[in-house]
Amino acid sequence: MSTFNLPDLGEGLQEAEIVAWHVAEGDHVVVNQPLVSVETEKAVVEIPSPKAGHIAKFLVRVGERVKVGAPLLSFEEGPHAETGTVVGELAKAGPGPRRPSAPTIESLGVARASPAVRARARELGVDLARVMPSGPDGTLTRADVEAAATITRGGGGGGALRGARRTMALNMARAWREVAHATLHDEADIEAWAPQEDVTCRLVRALIGGCRAEPSLNACFDSASMSMRPNDKINIGLAIDSPDGLFVPVLHDIAAAGPQTWRARIEAAKKGVKERSLAAEDFRGATITLSNFGTIAGQHAALVVMPPQVAIMGAGRITDRLIRTDGQPLCHRKLPLSLTFDHRAVTGGEAARFMRAVIIDLQHQA
Repeated sequence: MSTFNLPDLGEGLQEAEIVAWHVAEGDHVVVNQPLVSVETEKAVVEIPSPKAGHIAKFLVRVGERVKVGAPLLSFEEGPHAETGTVVGELAKAGPGPRRPSAPTIESLGVARASPAVRARARELGVDLARVMPSGPDGTLTRADVEAAATITRGGGGGGALRGARRTMALNMARAWREVAHATLHDEADIEAWAPQEDVTCRLVRALIGGCRAEPSLNACFDSASMSMRPNDKINIGLAIDSPDGLFVPVLHDIAAAGPQTWRARIEAAKKGVKERSLAAEDFRGATITLSNFGTIAGQHAALVVMPPQVAIMGAGRITDRLIRTDGQPLCHRKLPLSLTFDHRAVTGGEAARFMRAVIIDLQHQA
């Protein structure tokens, strides 16, 4: 037998978690047929077969974390391993029912579900074999899994963190160890905004203005060499809340894209997080992060900077505030802002100048 090892997934990734097998032991597979879905950091990736042959044995189970280069499965060797790999080749045995290329629900008791749904079930600790499907052709949906989790756990969760939540925990622990966090709070008067102003797009524009006014906050800091590297492009990490945990897809080179594309790109990122369809590259390369937590609740926050970035901007819940103008009380809409920065790399003056540029941009009419 020959073994197939977890291949190099790029971007310096060292391990992945097995989400779902798409074949069964004994199956015949062809080159590039999807074998297994793995979760690497925050992306679910399908790994294709490198060869044609019969699967002899799985060497890892769903839910296990596997190092790059570790064996995933073994292939049978010999004539049986390649039967049927050439177009027109006939099996030597007599006629009979054709073996299916993939297991069926009826024959193996395997639930029919997408990798994203399987990942969600794994997060919630739900056994898919015990869930009643409601999707087309007996397919399990995300709603099926979440409903089952509510019934079996009373809405709660427990056990070891997996997948995106495990990645989040590791990243936050690393950030807290490495970064010297400092936070600056202020607010922007947005009374001049139109009633239906796109808040997130305005924040993106203001963040770009801040980075241009004070480029030191759009930089990377290397803890090992104690050195700063400026970034020519502005790649905004967009913090997105989801039931699976915190996701931060990246809007690459957002300043060059132009305002007319921003909303479409934001929606694509949100959809990709919801469907777990984003690739690993979509989460890499952020130079500064934006968290619009005010859409849920809260006005100010002490945020967490993810190295090698040096800053994250947070926007709180918009509120009506009384101000005094020419001796008269007026009610204006105010947008609370929080800027957390790495004080090893950014001075208080640089952070304040960045904040000032952001506020000036936000207070302008669109």
